[in-house]
Amino acid sequence: MTKYFDGSIVQLEEKVEARLSDYRFQHVRRVRDYAIQLAEANGVDPDQAEVAALVHDYAKERSDSDFIAVIKRKKMDPDLMNWGNYIWHGVVGAEMIHDELGITDPDILTAVREHTTGAGATMSKLSQVIFMADYLEVGRDFDGVQVARDITKQSLEQGVKYQIVHTLARLVQKETPIYPKSLETYNYWVRKEN
Repeated sequence: MTKYFDGSIVQLEEKVEARLSDYRFQHVRRVRDYAIQLAEANGVDPDQAEVAALVHDYAKERSDSDFIAVIKRKKMDPDLMNWGNYIWHGVVGAEMIHDELGITDPDILTAVREHTTGAGATMSKLSQVIFMADYLEVGRDFDGVQVARDITKQSLEQGVKYQIVHTLARLVQKETPIYPKSLETYNYWVRKEN
């Protein structure tokens, strides 16, 4: 039994696994393992981090119509209709996690919402842990990943800054529209004195 889910961690894993491909579920498990390490190193409740990590991609493989239905039913920001799964699976996925899994902890739900966009001054340590664990889990293999891991091991906040700077640079290079909250995150972290 966990205080963040009405059931055991094994039961939560089973519910998440039932919603995801094996590929995605293995990623979720690696994020969970990394999140627990980061939580323990940064004074975050590891049980809370474990639950947040297990559910962070719960909605990742849902259909566009599922997300659109939730956006409309919950009367969420109409601008969300202009985005896609990359944004929806966190921001809208948190609503699905709340409704379908009964997870009500506001910090966990916020961490899920922010795991791809980040946040500025309001970004909690838990959100930072999930943001970085998703980026750095051991299955990730991109140029600079070891540098990012080393930076994050020294300073979680410096890791967040590294990720948002490099993610936005990649999006700009691809000429991809950038979600406004990601820009806010970038502006906050590049100005922040650590």
